[in-house]
Amino acid sequence: MDHALMGPCGLYCGVCAIYIADRDNNTKFKERLVNLYKGGVPGKGTLPGSEDLAIEDIKCNGCMSDKLFRYCEICEIRDCTREKGYTGCHECSEWPCQHIENFPMAVGKKVILRAIPQIRDWGLERFMKEEEARYVCPECGNKVFRGVIRCNRCKTELDLD
Repeated sequence: MDHALMGPCGLYCGVCAIYIADRDNNTKFKERLVNLYKGGVPGKGTLPGSEDLAIEDIKCNGCMSDKLFRYCEICEIRDCTREKGYTGCHECSEWPCQHIENFPMAVGKKVILRAIPQIRDWGLERFMKEEEARYVCPECGNKVFRGVIRCNRCKTELDLD
């Protein structure tokens, strides 16, 4: 599996909405993500610095790549793991820390808190495979993304996080 798609925080970029919208060049999906990150979806959070977020900003090849989403470019978690010489938070004895507690998006924080213990137990390879398998609609088999509430193919309500 592509380790550039494994965020140091425990979020697997292969099921990230930003990564998928950019990979598929899906303008409608990008528009919805701009609204989400600007706080337009109650209870989901607001991304710091998103006031001027635009469709063109919805781009990323994964947390460990050279092409990052603008928030990921300034991610404190990514910086912290690099400073400590870790590949991820799963190697840190201080986890969970303030960086995790202060994570701005509710779904992301929930998944991080689930992911790090799983990575510690399973290792990165198995964790990434399990995430790929997790984010599939159980009704129709459509691949979906982290945070999805309804399958875009069959419209089944989902709670996969």
